[in-house]
Amino acid sequence: MHFFLDIDDKKIILRHKSTVVEQSGEFLDRSLRQVPRSRVTVALIFNVKREAMQEQTGSGLSPSSFELPSSLLPQINSNASPASVIPSQQVNDLYAEWDTMETIQAIWSALEVLHNVVMIEADAAAFEKLRVSQPDFAFNMAEGLYGPSREAQIPAILEMLQIPYLGSDPLTLAVCLDKARAKEILSYHKIPTAPFAVVRSMDDFEDARVRFPAMVKPLHEGSSKGIFNSCVVRTPDQLLNEVQSILTSYGQPALVEEYLPGREFTVAILGNGKKTRILPIVEIRFDALPPGVNPIYSYEAKWVWDTADNPLEIFDCPANLEPGLHAEIERTCLDAYRVLSCRDWARIDVRLDRRGVPNILEVNPLPGILPKPEDNSCFPKAARAAGMSYQQLIQTVLEIAFERCGLATSFAEGPSNESSRVGKDHALPVILEREPNA
Repeated sequence: MHFFLDIDDKKIILRHKSTVVEQSGEFLDRSLRQVPRSRVTVALIFNVKREAMQEQTGSGLSPSSFELPSSLLPQINSNASPASVIPSQQVNDLYAEWDTMETIQAIWSALEVLHNVVMIEADAAAFEKLRVSQPDFAFNMAEGLYGPSREAQIPAILEMLQIPYLGSDPLTLAVCLDKARAKEILSYHKIPTAPFAVVRSMDDFEDARVRFPAMVKPLHEGSSKGIFNSCVVRTPDQLLNEVQSILTSYGQPALVEEYLPGREFTVAILGNGKKTRILPIVEIRFDALPPGVNPIYSYEAKWVWDTADNPLEIFDCPANLEPGLHAEIERTCLDAYRVLSCRDWARIDVRLDRRGVPNILEVNPLPGILPKPEDNSCFPKAARAAGMSYQQLIQTVLEIAFERCGLATSFAEGPSNESSRVGKDHALPVILEREPNA
């Protein structure tokens, strides 16, 4: 059973199949709750990449021939001041954290097998759409766009509305996106992480005491945004240039870390408490990068050189590790997962220092999960190595979250055993953004 919910300035419209019923918000709340349910209703909350939408809308397709309508495109302020414009070398990383329509469709397809799914874009109307639809549970994939707490915005709304949801709480999401705060917590708990300094303005530059070579990155970004090949610096002049670039281009502080020269790994984690488990570890093979570049998993390595059409053989999964190092990496990641209060799932990046000790690079409690093997997305890659299909990964983490919220038993007793398989022509249900006035 699918619902299409339109919200404009004057009315809220509930669309059920071909019928459109206009009601006040209060009546609509009651009407939605009274619709018979045979399965649990899960809200899939997402941000869709603007570039992917532009490519599809520019191909001559009609709105009915693709899953997400053009009204879901993020709105860009055409009157933005020059200071807020991203420089040309970094334009393409603005939406790097957001998901493609292909990923959103794949997650929806996995959820739809067992549950009713409503689609909610994480825009300014998300609060009202969630308040009206009142789903049983939310599968949150929204990265947000603005501010250092952007990943925490949707979970905070869900908590206000008392809607249980997948993943870590707002505090953990905000702390992990502030790399310095996360490193401070890790250091307090004696979990290895590279020595670092934060440069908030050029007035702080003289106080940045870090050994060369050093690594410079934006303080509040993910998906390798702002981490380019040039971010490995070996001289004071290079450090100055990179710090200035981040302060100017991203409008946020620069994190300067001691460069770690060892092997790099990424570790996918599922579960809570004593049931937490680690999937097969992924190693990043820098010998697969173009000759002469720095051995880091940069923006170029992730999004430019490694493409679905021409994937790099950059990963080994499971990683070839001797037992002692394997155990040490697992122990370090589980400790980080615990002290940062991660829930349900996370991906943790690790690199060895000059002594071979695993150091935490960063913790991502909202991991990317691109569906196709050629996309080289690390969490699904680890799941496949553990014998899990993409659909099984999505359903497994959802059940983990159900159990944490105490919902597994009540949901199991409520819905019938009705099954619903997604066919090739099955339309993706969407809760629409505000429509233009006619």
